[in-house]
Amino acid sequence: MVISTHETSHRIFQDHPEVLTPAFKALGLPPPAKAIIEALTPDATEVKPLERRVDTVLKVEPSDGDGFLIAIEAQTDRARDKGSSWSYYVAYLRAKFDLPVLLVTVCRKQSTASWAAGPFECRVGTWTTQSTRPFVLGPDNVPEITDESVVAREPAMATFSAIVHSESENAPAILSMVARGMRSLDRATAKYWCEWLEVGLEATPVRETWRELEKMVATYFPGRGTLFEETYLEGKAEGKAESILSVLEKRGIPVPEATRDRITSCTDLDTLTLWFDRSLTATTAEDLFVEE
Repeated sequence: MVISTHETSHRIFQDHPEVLTPAFKALGLPPPAKAIIEALTPDATEVKPLERRVDTVLKVEPSDGDGFLIAIEAQTDRARDKGSSWSYYVAYLRAKFDLPVLLVTVCRKQSTASWAAGPFECRVGTWTTQSTRPFVLGPDNVPEITDESVVAREPAMATFSAIVHSESENAPAILSMVARGMRSLDRATAKYWCEWLEVGLEATPVRETWRELEKMVATYFPGRGTLFEETYLEGKAEGKAESILSVLEKRGIPVPEATRDRITSCTDLDTLTLWFDRSLTATTAEDLFVEE
């Protein structure tokens, strides 16, 4: 319930801005000299909202203790306005969910990690109204993977660690260790985390290094152009070509060397499917290539 004392305690600054001078002195701050003071709407609701998105927000409810939120932001480089955005995220989430908020930033570069630790302050002179201090996950506190067994036990952590350390000089050795460790995982799990890692290493110097280490087949990220996808499609094409040649052989149809090379070198699955269908009824190998 809003009472008169509440209203007058703040409204006086709107109607009589000269009160600001003694107020600043009481706070130990130099009063603003010759300042233009304008009252703005106190409504914090954005009529025309700005698009603000936290990368990831998690709600944590421990069995013993109070719940809280984790706001996770991935940060590649320094950004001039990021401190104010992070302060907004924390304040907004705290007000909306009535839960304390832990802000976590993930940085691949040590210089970025040092900057991201803050504090990012809203202050006038020596008086700080708000201070935002993110918890930073970076190369200095995320352990490097040096044991294959860690990959088998904690593939998610191993993948995360490899991404965080992708800018370090040890990155190739770390990736090699992760690749060896993933051999002990079941096929589906290994494929999943290998592709996660390749996508996570996009635009890093070691992405091609990782592609050289990948030896799996299949894809969890269709259309992303990963080695898994290329290998998967290549394997499908080879299988189709072998099926065509096998059908022709079993039907006693000779296959000239040039025709064999044309079939085995084709990588278009739709074309190979058409040729396979024709191989079931063809009288010569050349019948596969007859135009409609």
